[in-house]
Amino acid sequence: MKRVVVTGMAGITSLGSDWASIEANFVAGRSGIRRMDEWDRFTELNTRLAGPIIGFKVPDHWTRKQLRSMGRVSRLAVGAAELALQDAGLLGNPIIRDGRMGVACGSSTGSTDEIKAFGNMLLNSVADGLNANSYVRMMPHTTAANISIFFGLTGRLIPTSSACTSGSQGIGYAYESIKFGRLPLMLAGGAEELCPTEAMVFDALYATSLKNDAPHTSPRPYDSGRDGLVIGEGGGMLVLEELEHALARGAHIHAEIVGFGSNADGQHTTRPEVGTMRRAMELALEDAGIGADAIGYVNGHGTATEQGDIAETLATSELFGKHMPISSQKSFLGHTLGACGALESWFSIEMMNRDRYVPTLNLDEVDPRCGELDYLRGEFRVMHNDYVMNNNFAFGGVNTSLIFRRWS
Repeated sequence: MKRVVVTGMAGITSLGSDWASIEANFVAGRSGIRRMDEWDRFTELNTRLAGPIIGFKVPDHWTRKQLRSMGRVSRLAVGAAELALQDAGLLGNPIIRDGRMGVACGSSTGSTDEIKAFGNMLLNSVADGLNANSYVRMMPHTTAANISIFFGLTGRLIPTSSACTSGSQGIGYAYESIKFGRLPLMLAGGAEELCPTEAMVFDALYATSLKNDAPHTSPRPYDSGRDGLVIGEGGGMLVLEELEHALARGAHIHAEIVGFGSNADGQHTTRPEVGTMRRAMELALEDAGIGADAIGYVNGHGTATEQGDIAETLATSELFGKHMPISSQKSFLGHTLGACGALESWFSIEMMNRDRYVPTLNLDEVDPRCGELDYLRGEFRVMHNDYVMNNNFAFGGVNTSLIFRRWS
């Protein structure tokens, strides 16, 4: 078995595209949530809250030809990938194009402008707005394909379109690809573009926040006063590398991935199951070869939905006990769906390396129905940990757990 390390990390979020900017917003208790006045035209949509990336522009050096196949979700993914490659010292290095590097990446869906155009064809028998690249921008694996093509990656391509676990499954499957010796380098992560249809998905389940006139007070993961989730957008990517390969080229190592667990509830498409959530975490611990007491912090999924918060925290408490520190950055960014697993993995590593852990915003009173845990609230928590865990759970009963080890 090969050891797998993280040599590049990056993301694009509503709070910035570098850790210094994002952390400054975390410290200030400043969220990226705002009222979406442009959604007022959707009269049957109840929520007006979202976490958009304001002013996102593609780099000037991207060509028109490169952009033709990329909708917004792919642009966020490719943008994050470029920043991650730069962080790893691999941007422009020919070794990424000789078959040594692959990509594992996903999103909940492709770009919805193209879906709308195809829907218009079916409804009105016209092909307005459709062209040779429309399907490429819409297809579920648009992020992975566009990353591969943009950077000339000829290693394996693993699309992970699994809603809220797209990013974490991308990292997990990339980790396994390297661990089992298939290739030494992988770009891994996920992305999501903001669309009112995604808000409507949860609105129809009565699971969105309606604090429309007080956007910075929501979402409220684990809080007794929460009223639902808020949709966000973003892109997050990690460069994963086989340890000996990284050492041979003198790469800076951010952390080691030591465990990945993934399973399915097998019960219900939208109702999470405590037992299988816990089992996913146990699988990650078994893969890492460590006990539950080795984990010093859990980055929770923390969607601010009643069923999700309660099930997740009960599973976490059953496994780790009441003293396990936990928090959720969705309280700042909203639920970035396909991007969240990658972004939260990035944040977990940054927090572990700096010994400073971000609290859950808007968590004033923990819901007594949630599992008994050490919920981070208010100020940053100073802790020194050798292992941290990041958990994500998705519609369809998909559960993932990743474990990162401090590199020293």
